[in-house]
Amino acid sequence: MKIAIVNGPNLNLVGKREKSIYGDQSLAAYLEKLKSEASFEIELYQSNVEGELINFIQSSDANAFVINAGGYSHTSIALRDCIAAIEKPTIEVHISNIAGRESFRHESMLSPVCIGCVFGFGLKGYDLALAYYKDLTIL
Repeated sequence: MKIAIVNGPNLNLVGKREKSIYGDQSLAAYLEKLKSEASFEIELYQSNVEGELINFIQSSDANAFVINAGGYSHTSIALRDCIAAIEKPTIEVHISNIAGRESFRHESMLSPVCIGCVFGFGLKGYDLALAYYKDLTIL
């Protein structure tokens, strides 16, 4: 089983930006640790460019996805259409509690085409999404 963790714009700055919201731990280092401890293959991808995220998802041979599309979660119909088109299980993750933040963050374009959403648990949200896939044998 192969899971791709896809991260969108500005997530490369986690650990450096808005530490009161995102914490001071590097997302890249956190995900590398998760990858090294996983019982299945994990592929990591991050881009600040919407089209690059779509190209990666469409060309990936992963069985399932975990996506934190950052700000694109609230604006990208193109990413939503991509997730719907690939017909592979996808879990949406957000580090912060998007429901408790600015009103423009309350609606995600991606949530309706994802099998589930995890938000507000910090970096542990990635662990929670992977735990769901770990228990599946259908992938």
